[in-house]
Amino acid sequence: MLKSKKNKTEHSVFSNIMYFLRLMFKLSPGLVIGDILSGTLRLLPQRLISVIGIKYIIDVVAQGENLGRIYKAVIIIALIIVLSRIAVLIYREFYWNAAKERLYFRLNKTLYEKAHLLDLESYDDPDFYNNFILTIESSSDNIQGLLGIVQSYVGNIISLAAVAAVILTIDPVCLVIILAAILLFLPLSGKIADYQMGRRIDNTKFHRRSDYFQRIFYLQDYAKEVRMNDISPLLFDRYNDAADDVIANQAKYWKKISACYCVQHIGVQALGFMLILPLYLGYQVIVNKTLSADDFVATFNGAYSIAISLNFLMVWASAVLSERAKMIEKYREFLKSDFKIKDGKNTAEITEPKTITVKNMSFTYPGNDKPTLKNINLEIKPYEKIALVGFNGAGKTTLTNLLLRLYDATDGEILIDGENIKNVTVASHRARFAAVFQDFQTFACSVGENVALDENFDSEKVCQALKHSGFTKSLKNGVDTELLREFDDDGTMLSGGEAQKIAIARAFYKGCPYVILDEPSANLDPIAEYKLNRAMTEAAEHKTVIFISHRLSTTVIADRIYVMENGEIIESGSHEELMSRGGTYAKMFTLQAKKYEA
Repeated sequence: MLKSKKNKTEHSVFSNIMYFLRLMFKLSPGLVIGDILSGTLRLLPQRLISVIGIKYIIDVVAQGENLGRIYKAVIIIALIIVLSRIAVLIYREFYWNAAKERLYFRLNKTLYEKAHLLDLESYDDPDFYNNFILTIESSSDNIQGLLGIVQSYVGNIISLAAVAAVILTIDPVCLVIILAAILLFLPLSGKIADYQMGRRIDNTKFHRRSDYFQRIFYLQDYAKEVRMNDISPLLFDRYNDAADDVIANQAKYWKKISACYCVQHIGVQALGFMLILPLYLGYQVIVNKTLSADDFVATFNGAYSIAISLNFLMVWASAVLSERAKMIEKYREFLKSDFKIKDGKNTAEITEPKTITVKNMSFTYPGNDKPTLKNINLEIKPYEKIALVGFNGAGKTTLTNLLLRLYDATDGEILIDGENIKNVTVASHRARFAAVFQDFQTFACSVGENVALDENFDSEKVCQALKHSGFTKSLKNGVDTELLREFDDDGTMLSGGEAQKIAIARAFYKGCPYVILDEPSANLDPIAEYKLNRAMTEAAEHKTVIFISHRLSTTVIADRIYVMENGEIIESGSHEELMSRGGTYAKMFTLQAKKYEA
C-alpha cells in the first residue's frame, strides 16, 4: 500500500504555494511568467491612472489652464488602458489556453505515473483512496485557480507598491487606517480556509458515490442487468441519497463560510473604508486645510485602491491561498508517498521456467481480522500445468495475487529457483508472468494493441496468439481493427466470450515462462472451452501454467490439482489420484459431471 511517511510535517502555506509554482514553472515557464506580466498589465495602469491621472486633470482644471492638456491626458490614459487590455487579450487567446492545457496534461502525467505504481492495498483503504481521487480531480483546478490567484496577487502587489509610493508623499496616515481595519479582521481568513477545505474533502467522498451510480447508467457492462431486473428504482434512490448528501454538505459549510465572509467584508468595508477613512480625509481638507481638492481625490482614490489590494492580498487571497495550500499538501503527500511493495536489489531474468516454491505462506487483507490464506505450502515444477480449485472465497485468486506481488505475504515466502521474489525488482518479477484475470478489460484501441498491450506490436505474433486462444471472429481490418466505440463509431463490439479470448491471447503473446489464468473459460461454451484447453496445452508446452477454474472439466488437463478451502490446501494430486481418493475434489467433479449428463 502507498503510505505517507510517518515523520512528515505539514508544510506552510508559503512553502506549498512556492512548491507548486516551481513545479509549474519547470513544466511551463512561459505560462507562469506570462500570467505574472498579464496580471500586472491588467491592474497597474488602471490603479495608477485613478491616482496620478485624475490628480493631474483636476489640477489642470483648478488652475484654469488650456483644456487641450486635458484632452491630451484623456487620450493618453485611454491609449494606455486600451493597449494594456489588448496585450492581455492577445496573450490569453493566442498563448494561455494552449499552454494551460499542456501544463495540465504534464502535471496529470506526473500523477498517473505515480498512480500506476499504487499497491492494490491502496484501493482497500477508503481514506487513502478518497485523497487519491481528490488529488487527481483537483489537479486542473489547482493549476487554473493558482495561476489566477498568482496573476492577481503579483498585479496587486506591484499596484499597491506604486500607488502607496504616491500616497506616502501626500498623507501616510491613510495607510495606517487601512491596515488597521484589515488586520483587525484577518484571523477570519484562516477559519474560512479550514471550512472550504473541509467542504472539498467531504464533497469528494459524496461525489464518488454519486459518480458510481451515474456510471451504471451509461456503461455497457451494466446495461442488461439494469434493463432486465428493473433495478432502476433502487439505483435512483441511492443516487438521490448521494445527491442529498452533497447538497446537505454544501448547506452545512455555506452557512459557516458566508457568516465569516459577511463579518469580514462588512467590518473592513463599512468600518474602515466608508467611515474612518472619509472622516479623516474630510477633516484634513475642511479643518486642517492640509489637502487640496486634487490631493483629496488622489488620496481617496489611492487609499481605496490600496484598500482593495490589501483586502485582496490579506483577506480574500489569504483564505484562498490557504485552501489551495492544503490541496497542494495532499498533492505533495501523494507524490512523496512510500510503497509497501519494495524493489529488490536484483533483476529477474526472463528465461526458461524454474521451480516455484511457496513456504509456510499466510496472508491477511488489511483491516481484516481473519487470514485469507493459512500456512500454504506447494511446489510447482518447470513446465507443469497447475490447477487451483475450490469454492468462492477459498483463496485461489489471492494466492495468484501474491505470486504476482500485487500483495506481499503476511508470513512465509515465495521462491523462484531458490530466490525470494522480494529480492528482485517488482517490474522484472512481474515481467516473468502473463496473467488473465476474472475481471479482464478490453481497451478502446486496435485488436493488435489489445493483445500486445503496446502500440508497437508484431502482427504475425498477434495472429498466432489469437489462434491459440480460439479467437475466430472476422475482423474487417485485421489486427488493426478498432475495438469498442468510445472513439470510433465503427468500432467492433465483442461478445463476452470473444473479449475473454482477446484477454487470453495476451498471455500467449507475452514472451514469459509463467502464465496465470483466472477462470480462462468462464464466458465460453463447453465446445469452445474444449478447444481452448487443447490450444492452451499446445501453446503453453514450454511454459508453466497456473489456472483457476470452477469448471472442473478444465482441470483434467492439469498435471497437478490443488484443492483449496477456507484459505488452506486440503487436497493435491492429479485428476486420477484425486478421483480415486473420493474426497472433496471427487465429489465436486461428480456433481458437475451429473449436470452435464442431465
